[in-house]
Amino acid sequence: MTPITALPAPASLLGESPLWHPDEQVLYWVDIPGRQLNRFDPASGRHDAWPQDSEPGCIAPLLGGGLLLAARDGLWRVDTTSGERQRVLAPPYDPAGQRFNDGKADAQGRFWVGTIDDRREPRAALYCLDGGQLLRKADGIAASNGLAFSPDGRTLLWADTKGHRIQAFDLDASDGSLSRQRVFVQFPLRDPAAPLAGYGGRPDGAAMDSEGAYWVAMFEGQRLLRLGADGSVLAELALPVRCPTMPCFGGPDLRTLYITTARDKRPAEELAAQPLAGCVLQCRVEVPGLPAHVARL
Repeated sequence: MTPITALPAPASLLGESPLWHPDEQVLYWVDIPGRQLNRFDPASGRHDAWPQDSEPGCIAPLLGGGLLLAARDGLWRVDTTSGERQRVLAPPYDPAGQRFNDGKADAQGRFWVGTIDDRREPRAALYCLDGGQLLRKADGIAASNGLAFSPDGRTLLWADTKGHRIQAFDLDASDGSLSRQRVFVQFPLRDPAAPLAGYGGRPDGAAMDSEGAYWVAMFEGQRLLRLGADGSVLAELALPVRCPTMPCFGGPDLRTLYITTARDKRPAEELAAQPLAGCVLQCRVEVPGLPAHVARL
């Protein structure tokens, strides 16, 4: 594994949803409170950004080109040449209290996207865009994160960030139904009175590698974990920032690990000690990731 460095691009307040576009061979990510969609081309070193009308939560490549973007105000098709947006669907919730958060497409082109409750109450849910309809698939959590699919497409992983829990479901590829919900990993809850130095973090965004290992960003834990199919810790990657948000695999060989991070609402002394907070981090890894699936409308 190579040393961790930062992309030569402006820091985000809360970077999320890094995506290595399988056709364009560039990296996209969003800044949620900064209301911005970003693109970086490693070949040229060029950074582009498009402002958004509301907080963008996640993105996926679209069949036929462009991106599918899930924001507080609904689902949008984004033309990555012009930056123009076309609304696909209104949100299935009251945007005054919730927004879309983490999401990914599966191998069949269905777009799975979860929500987050502004008050962190257990009113968030997981939805699936299938056949032009948003179908509610699971609920009962406050902050939906960590979506990933096993290499064979038969298991869906879903993180409950506030609950410090990762859940697993059996996924039927033929109809998108979920069954056999179970706890994949339960992490210790944080003691608010304890110092952050001893806190391992809570599961945020995640990515799957080609060996079926689940890489999860541990928010406030200053680390990534590589988890096996049984939930055991295979490896730990220490990071130079307190708040990683999500990893993805990119580069022509899918062996560059990109990691979005956050600096929004962090203590001044922490930011002074961690100047890379908010940057997209990168390093090389031995096991390649899986290419991003393309969403179909």
